[in-house]
Amino acid sequence: MKFNYKISYNIWLILPLLFFSCEDFVEVDAPDNKLVSDVVFSNDATAESAMTGIYNQLFLTDFANGQRTSVTFLSGLSADTFQNISSSNITRMEFEQHEITADNPGNLDIWASAYNLIYLTNSLLEGLNNSEQISSDLKTQLEGEARFIRAFSYFYLVNLYGDVPLIISTNYHENQLATRTSTAGVYEQIISDLEIAVDSLGSEYKNGERTTVNKFAAASLLARVYLYLEDWEAAERLSSEVIDQNGTYEILQDFDQVFLANSKEAIWQISPLGGGGQITNTNEGSLFIIDPIFSFFAVIKMEEDFVEQFDQEDQRLSNWIGFNEELDAYFPFKYKVWSSNEFPIIEYSMVLRLAEQYLIRSEARAKQGDLAGAIEDLDVIRMRAGLASVEENDPGIGQDALLDLIMAERQKELFAEWSHRWLDLKRTDRANEALGSNPLWEPTDMLYPIPSQEREKNPNLSQNPGY
Repeated sequence: MKFNYKISYNIWLILPLLFFSCEDFVEVDAPDNKLVSDVVFSNDATAESAMTGIYNQLFLTDFANGQRTSVTFLSGLSADTFQNISSSNITRMEFEQHEITADNPGNLDIWASAYNLIYLTNSLLEGLNNSEQISSDLKTQLEGEARFIRAFSYFYLVNLYGDVPLIISTNYHENQLATRTSTAGVYEQIISDLEIAVDSLGSEYKNGERTTVNKFAAASLLARVYLYLEDWEAAERLSSEVIDQNGTYEILQDFDQVFLANSKEAIWQISPLGGGGQITNTNEGSLFIIDPIFSFFAVIKMEEDFVEQFDQEDQRLSNWIGFNEELDAYFPFKYKVWSSNEFPIIEYSMVLRLAEQYLIRSEARAKQGDLAGAIEDLDVIRMRAGLASVEENDPGIGQDALLDLIMAERQKELFAEWSHRWLDLKRTDRANEALGSNPLWEPTDMLYPIPSQEREKNPNLSQNPGY
């Protein structure tokens, strides 16, 4: 049985819940619930430390850690954003070429690590529910945080794989043979979790650190969910709730400030402290930046066709995209720190930020026919980038052309962040057009395969078409 030796200190408080590997998720023995109840949920301090452990685990969890097994990286290869520098790594090449096999280890890492994180949140929720020692206010808060993390994990599972097992308990006997729940059913659970999180969480960040979630983080993710479900009115309403928090969030005009720790544009971030304090740089920084001296460490570059779509005056081109002469390669340069073990920490990994909320509201307004409102939101992003406003240049733009422009701005604003481009291509039915020039592309490639290792252990898991 494999175990991650880098696991953070706080998560040891719920050690009985973690003694399983990514591959053995459905084969673990039932956790020792008495130990969990007696130790972890005996008082407020230990319960809160358990939640901190889950936050720290995000920096280590494959699908969320920003490294080579993350959705940011692998789905960036699936989209028209990244390209492998070398073709020798079969795992990564399968994502780029849309030839992912069911036994691809990177694909298994995404699936299994997301379910491991879900298992931790389920354990925490059950422990809170069974404990009489935790104060009422803290119990409400921790429930909201755990439900947010569970919804966040399921959001990526359902969008990458379609129908997936909906695991909301730690019952081993039920989970080991769970069948796939419909996409609609999974989304119902995501919405339920996020609505509870919005109601349960306050507006402040604990200790002023945006590495914990508040009600606006939950509202931000819920706005994205409703955008994907084409509930334009709900998406607009929720994004407006976040945008209207002027004292808490703002669009930063200095591009070098956006991805700093606790930046005013950040709604939720992940701290490198989850790695145990050995490094203080983000995983994205170490992965994406092509260091001029150590360029031989680089594994990906940006697609040149994508880089060429930027106008020369676009400040995102000059500030967020770097170029390495030795490899003749462009690279994402949103994070500036390649390697560090010094304090204070300069950058946190960005998960949710305000710019996305403006783009969500712009799209939602355009879909409802409020083109003036959509243009106003879009221009916030364009003018920060140093581009001419749509209001001045093309005030009579039609709905279809405006929606195309919104999608183009999403691609340029949110590249190298959390699979946005890949999921946008899928949800707007643009994948065939954008990726069809690849002779290996097939429409069934829009869903990743259910890992064969999981299907071998659970005969009730069906496979996606095309695999």
